[in-house]
Amino acid sequence: MLILLNKPFRVLCQFQDDRGRSTLADFVPIPGVYPAGRLDYDSEGLLLLTDDGKLQARISQPRSRMPKTYWAQVEGRPDAEQLRRLEDGVALKDGPARAVAARSIEPPAGLWQRDPPIRYRKSVPDSWIEIVLTEGRNRQVRRMTAAVGLPTLRLIRYSVGDWTLDGLAPGAWREVK
Repeated sequence: MLILLNKPFRVLCQFQDDRGRSTLADFVPIPGVYPAGRLDYDSEGLLLLTDDGKLQARISQPRSRMPKTYWAQVEGRPDAEQLRRLEDGVALKDGPARAVAARSIEPPAGLWQRDPPIRYRKSVPDSWIEIVLTEGRNRQVRRMTAAVGLPTLRLIRYSVGDWTLDGLAPGAWREVK
């Protein structure tokens, strides 16, 4: 079984929390499935859940090199040099990290409002970039964009491999074959 979930902002990628925060159990009422990979509490978007251990490992293990596409709303407007640095690799505290691809994009069509919305500053523009990674270290996209001078304001995972968010509202899920 494979479930695609559009994980909302401020939801933990686990089924229980002793501090009363929202968890996957608030959205997916199916027992015996587990996340294949993680999304931070303050990130949104596609999360895959499965009851198949081999599939879970294939999706989440860095050696599988499964591409994951992220949309990041960043502070500032990226230039060609910043995007090139993301692709060439940046130094992070836990080692170098590089994007398979990084490009500027228009705000994604049909994007839902986030609650609460990102902070808005009249004097500081924001823009969107698309970043494709084949690994997924803790807060990697946020740390990479910050390293090139583009702090992330909002982060949405759009796809994992061939699976996408298309047709899924925040909190909605569907089973795929």
